[in-house]
Order: sequence, then C-alpha cells, then structure tokens
Amino acid sequence: MGEELLSIGQVAARTGCKAPTIRYYEELGLLGAPARTAGGHRTYSGHDVRRLNFIRRSRDLGFSLDTIRDLLDLVANPERSCADVDQLATEHLGQIAEKLRLLSAMQGALQDMLDQCSHTTIHECRIIEALSPESGR
Repeated sequence: MGEELLSIGQVAARTGCKAPTIRYYEELGLLGAPARTAGGHRTYSGHDVRRLNFIRRSRDLGFSLDTIRDLLDLVANPERSCADVDQLATEHLGQIAEKLRLLSAMQGALQDMLDQCSHTTIHECRIIEALSPESGR
C-alpha cells in the first residue's frame, strides 16, 4: 500500500501554509513539482509536508528564501558537517541583532518625540515638527 497523497488544501491545513504560498515555493524550486491526478490536481506526499514544515519554521525564524534553499541543500547531504548550518544560523543571528539595534534606536527616537509633546494643537505638536522637513512648517 502506498503513501497517502494529499490535496493542496490538506497540505495547507497540515502546514499552515496557504495554497498560493505552496505554489510559490514550487515556482522557486524550494518544493518539488507535485504529482498530478488524472484531472490535473496537485497531490503531495508526507515528504512534501515535512519539507513545507521545515520551510515554514525557517521563515518563522526570519531566514531568507535563499538561506532556506541553502539549508535544504545541506539537509539533502546528511553526512556533511553541521558547521555550514551553524555558519548560516550565526550570520542570521547577527542580522537579527542588527535589526534589534535599529529598532531600539527607532523606539528611543519616537519615545523622545512623545516625551516632548505637550498635547496642545497640531500646529505646536513636537512629533509633527520632528517628522516635517525643515522648510515645510
């Protein structure tokens, strides 16, 4: 008896990926072309579900599609050292740290604007003033 084949809707329900996203991953080559029924409907295997779950979890952690492609290539070679995976994860962690630094700076700047606001009129609003070009107001 063969493995259960799933429709795109069933795969979407099991992975949390919407059907258009699944088709997009197919177009990008992250997911192989699915088998088709006689009527032309896509069918997927358990392997496809596992691969989609891997892609989804990777996206949830903010990995780029190119990095996910690299990770999938590494998964296809299980005898390789995981040092390559460690390097990709370390690079991504550095990118996250930089984003957090920038977000923290944005948070501080906006908090400063709010602290300077006297809640009077738009004409006297320090936030609008800070966001406006020098020659604008």
